Amino acid sequence: MIFKNQYYYFISGLPDFSFDSIKLPFSVEEFREVLDEALEPEDKKLLDTYFLSYDNDNLFRLLEKKESEIENRGILSRADMEEAIRQVKEGDTIENKQVPPYFEKAVRTWLDEEMPGHLRTLEDLISSLYADYGMGVKNSLIAGWFEMNLNIGNILSAIFARKYGMDVSRVVVGNNEIAQLIRENANARDFGISRELDYWDDIVRIAEEPDIYERERKIDKFRWNWLDDNTLFDYFNIEYIFAYLCKLRILERWVNLNAEEGERVFRELITQLKNEIQKPEDI
Repeated sequence: MIFKNQYYYFISGLPDFSFDSIKLPFSVEEFREVLDEALEPEDKKLLDTYFLSYDNDNLFRLLEKKESEIENRGILSRADMEEAIRQVKEGDTIENKQVPPYFEKAVRTWLDEEMPGHLRTLEDLISSLYADYGMGVKNSLIAGWFEMNLNIGNILSAIFARKYGMDVSRVVVGNNEIAQLIRENANARDFGISRELDYWDDIVRIAEEPDIYERERKIDKFRWNWLDDNTLFDYFNIEYIFAYLCKLRILERWVNLNAEEGERVFRELITQLKNEIQKPEDI
């Protein structure tokens, strides 16, 4: 049996929230600062895999736009990434151990200007490599989270690609069994995966939602429920903390979206009021 670090006091002090909460207990970045102090190094390294999504965006920006501003929430600094890119260009091995190994493959592919046959863009390549990397993490919950998200993205992409007459095989990323089945069975009604995934019907129902906002809400609610179902017996370990982090990021997304929508409605009301005030009185 593998021993896992236990974080009794830390987790006991975390505030509760739900999918429908309208306020954040704290931001993802604030939570991350606390995690840096609370976690053991091996657990912090596991969570770093989650935050590499920001570094993926930064890698894409640096390779495609060079002088672009980069996101500061990643694991790597701009200097780290530029040095890694330089080393690959010069044929050297990346020395910084914090740089994930798939970065080298992404940069080399970009330099060769030859995408693998089923991928269209550098962004697709980085997403595909990241998914494979995440699914290889030695933690069943985190690896499962990456695979579940890859499957959802590929199923929805395939459904809408077929709906609009696009090449299904060109919108599927990653190299897991489901991705390969979709590519091989692009013309099959269920892409050959309905018996392979117990949540196939759930994703199909979500895809049928015509309202984009509601569809995104349902996707995130599915993710939330998946985390609940897969952490039923995790109380004080890194799995619980990882699920808490994922949920917090989901909630942060919707709280921020609702704030933006609220501001838009408020501005519209103010504009309407100004227009009413400026109208001459009826005679």
